[in-house]
Amino acid sequence: MDYAFYRSQHDRAAHLRADDRWRTSEVKVMVVGGEHVASVDGSGVRWLPLDDAPDGDWIFLGLRDGTGHAAVVVDRVPDELDPVSLRMLGPTVAPEDASLAVHAVGLSRWHQTHRFCARCGSPTVSTEAGHTRTCSSCAVAHFPRTDPAVIMLVTDGDRALLGRQPSWPENRFSTLAGFVEPGETLPDAVRREVMEEVGVEVGEVEFLGSQPWPFPASLMLGFHGTALSHDIRIDSTEIAEARWFSRQEITDLTASGDLLLPPSVSISRWLVERWHGGDISGTW
Repeated sequence: MDYAFYRSQHDRAAHLRADDRWRTSEVKVMVVGGEHVASVDGSGVRWLPLDDAPDGDWIFLGLRDGTGHAAVVVDRVPDELDPVSLRMLGPTVAPEDASLAVHAVGLSRWHQTHRFCARCGSPTVSTEAGHTRTCSSCAVAHFPRTDPAVIMLVTDGDRALLGRQPSWPENRFSTLAGFVEPGETLPDAVRREVMEEVGVEVGEVEFLGSQPWPFPASLMLGFHGTALSHDIRIDSTEIAEARWFSRQEITDLTASGDLLLPPSVSISRWLVERWHGGDISGTW
């Protein structure tokens, strides 16, 4: 599968989280602030020795090739460490570093928004090497949040259904997507979201793959859906435009620049390429 963050490349070594056994002189440290990480000239992840890392909330990420890797969460990555968004870094960084970075950024975003207890409002503190936050008053443990979201390429065999959000330029299209609601199965979420956004009925739904997407806290669950109807009725709120595209139209329009599809950092691009089977030019 050709998209970022596809497969974990490190051993999370959860058995080392309960104490400071992971904190050795050999551990390598990533500096993280929100979705930004310290880089080497804006490209690869920058790893620091433990003694050179700034103060912040510590996260033990795990082991890679027997060496401990950790992250320190700061409000903002210092300019001298060349901060870069993981969205931009993801497609180019080595898979081993991408695996560690998506782990770190997901927890970083959660730490920054869960500093207070949802039960009593008291401050929380980082525990379990950054994988839980514990209330300083009522002692309840809070765990990292992950929001399941379905992302789907709906086809009628020869054509694919793509949509454009109102905030996007006119030529920018992507697959449809939406969050799973409580008490809902994943196939039902696919059918509901497509019906709500574009008014197309979906029958068979096939799961194809998943992608962690910590912007801020999603797990993208990729599907192929088979259309049972073809008339499009956009909701005009989440979707400004939706169209059916043939394979040849995707080839020609992406080559001319009249259709822009997501970059390879997203599972969306892979869903389209998998169905298309040919050359697709350009990107956002």
